[in-house]
Amino acid sequence: MIHQSPVAALNPKQRVRETIGRPLQFYLGLIGRDRDVRIRELLEQIELEPGEYMNRLPGELSGGEKQRIGSACALAADPEFIICNAPTFALDQNVQEGILKLLDQLQRDLSLCYMFITHNVSTVKAIADNVIVMNRGVVVERGPKSEVLRPPQHPYTQRLLASVPEMDPDWLTRVLAQRQLSAHP
Repeated sequence: MIHQSPVAALNPKQRVRETIGRPLQFYLGLIGRDRDVRIRELLEQIELEPGEYMNRLPGELSGGEKQRIGSACALAADPEFIICNAPTFALDQNVQEGILKLLDQLQRDLSLCYMFITHNVSTVKAIADNVIVMNRGVVVERGPKSEVLRPPQHPYTQRLLASVPEMDPDWLTRVLAQRQLSAHP
């Protein structure tokens, strides 16, 4: 599983080596040199330089780096299926994009299957093949993304999609024009 909050998921007193090494030992029985070799491979897979990151503590990492370490911990179990619980939550737009690109690359390279849990409709539009919409724990709609995200939709799906803010590139021009009109009656 890749957790929503890597800050809460990572032990602040454990170095990256220990954090990634623990699932390697637990799931695969790797210890010593074999474990260190695999830690280095995982760090390279998540696009972090092993020499720079193996001995860092979580407090020395950015939010995106912490999320990458959380991804490496999930990969350490050598899974076919990973649950991603809002893995881009609380990350800025550029970091979110980097994490999603990384997960996409890992999916292709390792033939992984993901289940994303998210409220971010933009993320769903970007990455999903199939979508399940839930309201208070009840499935209200499911199917291929192309069907679920186009009308007709369940009323809750409609409200969810309507809640996504859309950028209007001319908003500032209109606001300034309105102010100018109201200033000169």
